[in-house]
Amino acid sequence: MRTHERMVIAHHLILTGYGHWPSNDPRGSGSEKLRKPELGQVGEIHRGRKPEHLQPSRGALREFHRELKPLLEHAPIWFDAAKRQAVAEALGEVVWNRKYTCWACAICSNHVHLLIRRQRDDAITMWNAFKEGAADQLRLFADVGQTHRVWAERPYKVFMYTPQEVSGCVAYIEKNPEKEGLARQIWEFVTAYDGWPHAAKRQAGRNVR
Repeated sequence: MRTHERMVIAHHLILTGYGHWPSNDPRGSGSEKLRKPELGQVGEIHRGRKPEHLQPSRGALREFHRELKPLLEHAPIWFDAAKRQAVAEALGEVVWNRKYTCWACAICSNHVHLLIRRQRDDAITMWNAFKEGAADQLRLFADVGQTHRVWAERPYKVFMYTPQEVSGCVAYIEKNPEKEGLARQIWEFVTAYDGWPHAAKRQAGRNVR
């Protein structure tokens, strides 16, 4: 008996700045192994995000990153206004050049959220295109060293299956900058979500009447 497979309609992609959320981050991560074994000196991997009652305090998290920093290949980058603008320009170029539909985007101080409609490219291909484009732009225009990795190497993606999930994700992403005290963001390459694919089906139905 064949099981019904749900159709992915969107991808929530997250780019995390290099060194800001390592594989053995005390908050938990999506990693199963350390890319750099010596990082194990400051903590073990916890597969998946830890529940709220097990989350580290701010002080414990700061101490973890203080011990981690000397073991990293590059110093973590914080994205100020100029760097966020450089990232936005790069993301916009990827959206326009590859004809993606972006329903939400938040560029924060150390990570980026993107909500992209299902495309011909798979989630990893899209994630890599955004990662490489933004890294190149930062190296060119934002005083970032040419050898700096900029982003964490592990892709992070979440599949969206229903318009309700997409709408919820749009709201979550739009509120993300405010959590860091940043202004609400509006980007030219972002298209308002219209209920796709249900809206497209309703429109097709009207056209055949």
